[in-house]
Amino acid sequence: MIEVPTLQSALRYLSQVIQWRIESYFATNPHVGEMLPKPPLDWLAQETALSKFIEAYQLDIFAQLTLIIALAPHLQPDFFDRAITAQLPEAGDYPQIGGCRGVSHRGFLPTGDTVLFILGGTQLSDRIRFQKIFSPNHLFVRKQVLSIYAPTNGEPLMSGRLVLSQEYVNLFIYGYVTPPHFNTQFPAQRITTNMQWDDLVLNAQTLEQIYDLETWIIHSPTLLNEWGMKRNLNRGYRALFYGSPGTGKTLTACLLGKYTNKEVYKVDVSMVVSKFIGETEKNLAALFTKAESKDWILFFDEADALFGKRTNVRDAHDKYANQEISYLLQRVENYDGLVILASNLKSNIDDAFVRRFQSIIHFPMPDAKARLRLWQLMFPQQVRLDKAIDFQELADLYELSGADIMNVVQYCCLQALKHGKHVIYKDGLSYAIKREFNKVGKIFT
Repeated sequence: MIEVPTLQSALRYLSQVIQWRIESYFATNPHVGEMLPKPPLDWLAQETALSKFIEAYQLDIFAQLTLIIALAPHLQPDFFDRAITAQLPEAGDYPQIGGCRGVSHRGFLPTGDTVLFILGGTQLSDRIRFQKIFSPNHLFVRKQVLSIYAPTNGEPLMSGRLVLSQEYVNLFIYGYVTPPHFNTQFPAQRITTNMQWDDLVLNAQTLEQIYDLETWIIHSPTLLNEWGMKRNLNRGYRALFYGSPGTGKTLTACLLGKYTNKEVYKVDVSMVVSKFIGETEKNLAALFTKAESKDWILFFDEADALFGKRTNVRDAHDKYANQEISYLLQRVENYDGLVILASNLKSNIDDAFVRRFQSIIHFPMPDAKARLRLWQLMFPQQVRLDKAIDFQELADLYELSGADIMNVVQYCCLQALKHGKHVIYKDGLSYAIKREFNKVGKIFT
């Protein structure tokens, strides 16, 4: 892989720096220079994920070394043991160097103290200066690249283990970022679509509002940063999609992501909400922490369960439920990307959220004109339609959503394949429509 030479060069340079620091600190070589050894000229010469990241954010040599220190155990489990024992062969406890041992990983794991030792040695002013690498204002923390795992029992922060985000581990080693796994710690799945804007059948007013939302996604960086509006506006954006099921809310979210090159994650609300006090906030915190600074679109489908109206306080459960709403309101408002809430009814959403939406977009049931367009779009070219089928008649007679029509088309096509035919007959289509009506308890006439 093209990443390997760069990583090998980076490890060699880090090993050289560790040797220099130990020789200097323990005076094993009184003639060692006081200046940090210069990196080899070729260590970032190749265009890799690591070199691109360093160049994009103009990281100085100390930040670069911090990255390599955090990455080293993922590349060579015994890297630090070998580098340290090469200079200090006698077994001993060296608190100056920091480090710890993991539960499964038996090699030396760097801590914040390890970084301070390698970069700053004994100079107190340098050690304090390099602690800023882990401050909330530094790129590493803002972008959630790496952090110090908080130690327990009030121990010094820098004694905590240095943790490189798994996403960046994958990026620097393999050259790409793997999407987060769907689980209780990250209750959201990435959603995509192969459809185009032309496949979205909505009225002109709704489409205009959606395109306005697309405009914000594309131009908000310029508006906030170059035009200086971030002093007056929150970085994020909140939108409410409301309307009957199957009217295009999820598809719209997918298309917004597709045409603005943003990943869209659909949040599983059932995995977020917990009956245990405090667990819902914990689940939300994990979700938003993971999504922060990723520029993702978060899509909360059936959002009523999380964003529903607050109740009058009758007991402790009502009190904590209202606290959850307040906490969620704060997290949504502070999120720096686009949050879309989807609900069947606007009135189901708590007024505190409604006041903070920049866009409230209604997705109505399609009228006859829209239904005609949907019928014309849905059937694949591989099937032939019975001449008795009249799309205009179907559009006028049957009030169906886009999802309903898609279900009808899918059933008809599967039945055609089952019987080895490529023809859709009127009787079969009528039966499929009746079947769809029965699913939702409507009367078919």
